[in-house]
Amino acid sequence: MKIAILDDYFDTLRTLPCFSRLAGHDVTIFNDHVQETEALAARLQETEALVLIRERTAIRAPLIERLPNLKLISQRSVYPHIDIDACTAAGVLVCSSQHEGTPSYATAELTIGLILSAMRQIPQQMASLKQGKWQMGVGHTVRGKTLGIHGYGRIGKAVAGFAKAIGMNILIWASEASRARAVADGWAVADSQLAFYAACDVITLHLRLHPSTRGIVTSADLAAMKPSALLVNTSRAGLIAPGALVEALAKGRPGMAAIDVFEQEPLLDVDAPILQFPNVIVTPHIGYVTHEEWELQFSDIFDQIVAYASGNPINMINPTAYQAK
Repeated sequence: MKIAILDDYFDTLRTLPCFSRLAGHDVTIFNDHVQETEALAARLQETEALVLIRERTAIRAPLIERLPNLKLISQRSVYPHIDIDACTAAGVLVCSSQHEGTPSYATAELTIGLILSAMRQIPQQMASLKQGKWQMGVGHTVRGKTLGIHGYGRIGKAVAGFAKAIGMNILIWASEASRARAVADGWAVADSQLAFYAACDVITLHLRLHPSTRGIVTSADLAAMKPSALLVNTSRAGLIAPGALVEALAKGRPGMAAIDVFEQEPLLDVDAPILQFPNVIVTPHIGYVTHEEWELQFSDIFDQIVAYASGNPINMINPTAYQAK
């Protein structure tokens, strides 16, 4: 099959052991990011199987309609960036392992890293030292602080375990079903979302983004946070109401933020408002970006291609697209 892989910024995939599973196929890897329909259509005219790296590129109807040879999109996890209906209409099968029971430990680890970095002002202290100014302030210990986890799925559960190990108190807010699971696991849950935001020293978001969760974190929630509190987002930027975080930081509640996800990615505008705050640390959506995590993820993705090529597709999201062939 003619396979195209998009958005492999550092040409990492060919270095992974699992890449050998594509031996015998015609594989083209693109290392830059392109979203424009015209450019993508030109690149992918001959493509039969398209590999996506999470949500880096949106695949919508105007593009799908211009790819007559496309038969398969293979990726992993959720797929809000793919127009499934358009794929089905065009006879394009989408395969995406939902990897039940296997959270992104890499994202959970980064979450803890951002918490420690922000509370101890590690990036700011490093910058001060490199500028010949020695210490620039006094940070905070996390032991004994209350960590609020908004969303108790696979990653939220992993974060709770990591945070307990470093002595943090855990408070959960999530859907009713997720709160019940948190209680069963021995964690405390808040009485309401607003009370949750008011009570915590650190809040980290771990929710999937879909219509019911878009903007679920409101200006009122952020205004209820302590002036000393930290908000961490390694999940999705759209969980926070548009403009609410920048406005809240300008008003001093919360007092800090650590952000790995942005509405526009890649974020290349150095004048973006969120980048102007000295009390905000940022990373370029690296939560899931480790060699180990990619080996796990792309083993699934490449297995889906091999299964399709053998006539036995797996992890089908829109099986009618395959049945129609």
